[in-house]
Amino acid sequence: MSDLTIGDVIAEKQYHLTRDTLVRYAGASGDFNPIHYRDDIAQSVGLPGVLAHGMLTMGIAVQPVVDWLENRGTVLDYQVRFTRPVLVDPTDGATVTVVAKVGALENGAARIDLTVTFNDETVLGKAQARVSLA
Repeated sequence: MSDLTIGDVIAEKQYHLTRDTLVRYAGASGDFNPIHYRDDIAQSVGLPGVLAHGMLTMGIAVQPVVDWLENRGTVLDYQVRFTRPVLVDPTDGATVTVVAKVGALENGAARIDLTVTFNDETVLGKAQARVSLA
């Protein structure tokens, strides 16, 4: 932890989501809400099209932190606010970008602030993971 400084970018990653990704996630999570795979249903409830699952977006957002920690630490807490949906185009999919930065250092733990964007717009607000390094 002594080599960390507030403001350090510890990880940066892009995730490309496709409709296939959503189907696989639905199978793994059991969330088969049709707004995640059918444009007609999504549009019938006022959405612009098929959306990525919120929990999928939340999960991929913390993955760069988990990868950075490897076996030398633990995620103690992780919280986000959902601010915008990730619209997954049937042809082009969607690319979500995650930048993880040290936001605070305190008592052997670090707060990692996550900036999570899709189409240059933030999709998760106040996304933060508190980690402890072994």
